[in-house]
Amino acid sequence: MFTTTPASRNRLSACALAVALGLAGGAGLFATATPALAQSGAAVRGLPDFTDLVDQVGPSVVNIRTTERVSTRSAGPMDEEMLEFFRRFGLPVPNVPRQQGPQQREEQPRGVGSGFILSADGFVMTNAHVVEGAEEVIVTLTDKREFKAKIIGADKRTDVAVVKIEATGLPAVKVGDVSRLKTGEWVMAIGSPFGLENTVTAGIVSAKQRDTGDYLPFIQTDVAINPGNSGGPLLNMRGEVVGINSQIYSRSGGFMGISFAIPIDEAIRVSEQLRATGRVSRGRIGVQIEGVSKDVAESIGLGKAQGALVRGVEPGSPAEKAGIEAGDIITRYDGKPVDKVADLPRLVGNTKPGTKAGITVFRRGAARDLTVTIAEIEPDEKPVAKGEDRQGGQNGKQQPTSSAQQLGLVVAELTPAQEKELKTKGGVRVVTASDAAARAGLREGDVILALANVEVRTLKDFEAAVAKADKAKPISVLVRRGEWAQYALIRPAR
Repeated sequence: MFTTTPASRNRLSACALAVALGLAGGAGLFATATPALAQSGAAVRGLPDFTDLVDQVGPSVVNIRTTERVSTRSAGPMDEEMLEFFRRFGLPVPNVPRQQGPQQREEQPRGVGSGFILSADGFVMTNAHVVEGAEEVIVTLTDKREFKAKIIGADKRTDVAVVKIEATGLPAVKVGDVSRLKTGEWVMAIGSPFGLENTVTAGIVSAKQRDTGDYLPFIQTDVAINPGNSGGPLLNMRGEVVGINSQIYSRSGGFMGISFAIPIDEAIRVSEQLRATGRVSRGRIGVQIEGVSKDVAESIGLGKAQGALVRGVEPGSPAEKAGIEAGDIITRYDGKPVDKVADLPRLVGNTKPGTKAGITVFRRGAARDLTVTIAEIEPDEKPVAKGEDRQGGQNGKQQPTSSAQQLGLVVAELTPAQEKELKTKGGVRVVTASDAAARAGLREGDVILALANVEVRTLKDFEAAVAKADKAKPISVLVRRGEWAQYALIRPAR
C-alpha cells in the first residue's frame, strides 16, 4: 500500500549514488537518438531548457537545517567509545559499575529541508514539518552564508511555515498564478534532497486539485522529489513559484513518480496571517460530515452524488443555531457549489470568523436556504465525537413497537429520556434488524429519523412511511447512531 511521506530528512547512500551515476551515463544514448527521431518527421516539440530558470531562481532557494535538544547522561569510568569497542568485536563487556552523571541536554542534528525567500528583508517560506520540534533553525544561502532563523509561525493543517533571518537585499521569488497552471505543463523543483544542496529536477503537472485527505488540494507532479526537498519551490517555465513541494507517495521513502505540492495561492494566504499574528485564524460551523454516494443521492432525489452529508451537529454550534440538522446535505456555501465533501471545510476555513454566510441544504427532498454566523476554529481542535452512546435501555418501561417484516425491522418509540439525551425531536429506535435491514448495516440501538424522504418522529410516522415506500426500489433510511447520522439503503426482499 502506498504511504504519504513528507519529503524531509535522509542521507544519500554510496549505492544510490552509484546507481545515479549509471543512469547518467545511459542518458547519452537517448541524447544521440533524439536527432534521428526529429528527422523521421514525428511531431516532436522542442524540450525545454531550464538553465535560465536555474540562474534566475536558484539564488532564492535556501537549505534549512534544524537541531533539537536531547537528554543524555555522562558515563562513568568506562566511556561509550570503550563500550562500543567491546560490543563491535564480540568481547564480553567488563562488569564495571557505571556512575551516571547528571542529566545533560545536548543539541543534535534533527533534519534537513528546503525553503525559498519570500521578501528581500529575510522572510523565508518552508514546510511546517521541516521546522516542527526544532530548537534551532539554520538557513544557508547559495552564496554559503549561514543565518540562525526565528520561527515566525507554523500551521500544521496546511504544512506551511515562515521563518525570518536577519538579512537585507535578498533575492525574493516571484509568485505565480496557480489558476493558469495546466495539467501537462512543464515545472521545475529546486531543493536539497538527501542534504544535497541546490539540486534541480523537472517534470510535468500530473493533476490539479488532488485530494489526499489533507486540508488543501494539492498539485500532483512527476518531478523527482525526495527527503530533503520539503519546503522547496515548484516553479513554472516563467520562473514563478506555483507551489511548495511537500509530500511524496512512496513504498520505500524515496521518489516513485508521484509528488505533491501545496498551491502557492493557499500558502501565501496562510503566510500572510503567520507574519501578521503568528497563527492562522479559520472559520468553523460545528458539523461532522461525510461524502454522498451515488446510490444515496439517487434514492433521496438529490440527482447526482454531490455535497457534504451532515452526520452530526455540535450542541450550541453555529450550525445548530442556523437550523442545520443531522442528515442534511450541504450543497452550496456562500454562493459556491459544494461538489464534494472536501470542499466544505476549505470554504468554511477560508471565511473570516464573525461573518455571515448563506448555506443551502437538501433535506427530505427539498432545498432550504439557511444563514450561519461563522465561528473561529480553535488551534489543534480535538474531535467533538464522544463515541457511540448506548440507546437500548427501556428505563424499566416497555415501549410500543412496530415491525416491518419486508424490511427486516422491529422498531420502538423513544423514551423521553432518550429523546433528551439525543437532543432529537423524535424518531424510532431499532429493536432488531435482520435480513434486508441487517444487510444495509442497521443494528439494534440505531434511531431512524427519516424513511424514504419522509420524516419519522413516531411509530405512526414510521408505519405510514413504510406503507408509502416503493418496495421495488432501494429505500433510503436516515439513521442516528450515537452522535452521528448517516444514510443507509435497504433493498427489500422480493
